[in-house]
Amino acid sequence: MTRLPTAIALLAVLAAGTAAAQDFDLDTYGAVGPSGEIRVPDVDYRSDWVALGNWITNGENFADEIHTVYAQREAVEGYRANGVFPDGTVVVKELLSAEAQDMTTGFISHATELNGWFVMVKDSQGRFPNNPLWGEGWGWAQFTADVPKQTFTENYADECLACHVPAQDTDWLYTWGYPALR
Repeated sequence: MTRLPTAIALLAVLAAGTAAAQDFDLDTYGAVGPSGEIRVPDVDYRSDWVALGNWITNGENFADEIHTVYAQREAVEGYRANGVFPDGTVVVKELLSAEAQDMTTGFISHATELNGWFVMVKDSQGRFPNNPLWGEGWGWAQFTADVPKQTFTENYADECLACHVPAQDTDWLYTWGYPALR
């Protein structure tokens, strides 16, 4: 008779541990699943979040791609207050194709179709130590525009980290390129 209550108590502890593993200080808007899988957030980040800034990858004659970066308003406020990204900060970098044309203001490049996303989620507690998408205090994942719920990133250390090494001292993000954080 005592085995059933013990088994129920054990299940309750395991369930609570799973729920706690997802419990971030900030709402991640569905960007993190129970085992640490990462998705593009379930929110209209373009309207509801802060646009941190833009990056342009240049081609031979004009911009090849425009990267627009967003984060939750609470994350920006937290960073401005103490220079640290709060636990649960979600950074979404949209990858947009670009085209160029002559206009009255000069030769310009502008964004066209969405190519995909790069998503990072701040994890100050190391919730997913055995998941290869998590490390250095962040979850890391890249997505194609046609599959926003499934990353093609397999291991952040092999596929993401090298590009961020120059920003290691600023929590792996190029914060100097984001006017909204100033």
